[in-house]
Amino acid sequence: MLAIGRALMGKPKLLLLDEPSLGLAPLIVRDIFKIINEIKRRGRTILIVEQNAYQTLKIADYAYLMELGLVKKEGTGAALLSDDELVHAYLGAQQ
Repeated sequence: MLAIGRALMGKPKLLLLDEPSLGLAPLIVRDIFKIINEIKRRGRTILIVEQNAYQTLKIADYAYLMELGLVKKEGTGAALLSDDELVHAYLGAQQ
């Protein structure tokens, strides 16, 4: 949270986040994604690289799913979350 706050102090047009949930407890991950969603809601553009696909797709306007350096799927977060093949292959039974 401190790193995100520090990054926002410069009022960037684009906020880049690389694995913001890496190594954090599940309750903290939930809080981080709430904060990211609030930053988005306030109009800041955010680019997230994240392995927690479910949480990220819930807030994403648009997403690219990559595997071995290649784009396998792309679309809105909502569309990708409703893609049964993607959910089964990458997200398991989280829905």
